[in-house]
Amino acid sequence: MPIIACMREINTPLDGTKLLKDLTGWAEDFGFQQLGVSDIDLATAEAALSDWLTAQFHGEMDYMARHGVKRTQPDALIAGTVRVITVRMDYWPEQAAEPWAVLEDDQQGFISRYALGRDYHKLMRRRLAKLAEKLKGEVGEMSYRVFCDSAPVMEKALAEKSGIGWQGKHSNILNREHGSYFFLGEIYTDLPLPLTASTSEHCGSCVACIDICPTQAIVAPYKVDARRCISYLTIELKGAIPEEFRPMMGNRIYGCDDCQLVCPWNKFAQATVESDYLPRHGLDSPQLLDLFAWDEATFLSRLEGSPIRRIGYESWLRNIAVALGNAETNPNIVSALQSRLDYPSELVQEHVTWALAQHG
Repeated sequence: MPIIACMREINTPLDGTKLLKDLTGWAEDFGFQQLGVSDIDLATAEAALSDWLTAQFHGEMDYMARHGVKRTQPDALIAGTVRVITVRMDYWPEQAAEPWAVLEDDQQGFISRYALGRDYHKLMRRRLAKLAEKLKGEVGEMSYRVFCDSAPVMEKALAEKSGIGWQGKHSNILNREHGSYFFLGEIYTDLPLPLTASTSEHCGSCVACIDICPTQAIVAPYKVDARRCISYLTIELKGAIPEEFRPMMGNRIYGCDDCQLVCPWNKFAQATVESDYLPRHGLDSPQLLDLFAWDEATFLSRLEGSPIRRIGYESWLRNIAVALGNAETNPNIVSALQSRLDYPSELVQEHVTWALAQHG
């Protein structure tokens, strides 16, 4: 899409204010619960990212260190960008099984609540594209690109600048009226929209998220060592899960929500209005043995359209093997693990062997 080099001006401040109000209304029409607009100065976030990378907290997520300044300087990623529109979409699946009850049942597997339904990426991008086209139809010529985890974008920093919320001590964005169970998406544009105000931080002295983290991945307020994080270990890490963390993972087989579940602000979380985010195939409280029995064809079929599918079948078996190793011993678990000892993957074999060792 061609980028307009010159920055146009909205005719008057009143026009800009009205356009922003209209844009907020259109965003709600397309299913977003909040919209904010920020400039592209991310110098503070750039320094924090540099320190985080230097500490090697990104682990094997090499993509976090790629792209140079494109991640922290939006106009380097998309030339001509002067504003970033950020939107929020709630995903909390109120109809899902109670999370703590699932976590306390070691025969079940816990899956992060954001991943119980369909993958949010496509839905968000489609809605963002419609919103951007609606805006373009109003203002005339305008250049834009939409993103939802699809490019090197500092979405949390942009959300913070635009007033969507503040970055909590667990590093997720928090909103006083809506907690943290929401997805973010962005529109980079050359249209000089009025800015929305940022909000202040309201974590205070609370350290509930730091205290509850099973692997103590929140090494300091606002600082997460991804190498210790269960979400990283079960999703991003492609190799063997370090043995020291396996017992701490409990029955968490895809992601971890503990820091959000314990956050006081999430008592204000709003239930999603999107049916795509509601649980499918009983993934809100699945039996570990049932999941472990899936062959690869079943894995691909049942998880079609799910974000879980992207980790692949090997990692799926790896994660469940660890959870079974942490479960209370019974003959069915031992038998299921033994049936996978000759699975043609050293990664799976290693974790199955470890799990069997936990059962003596």
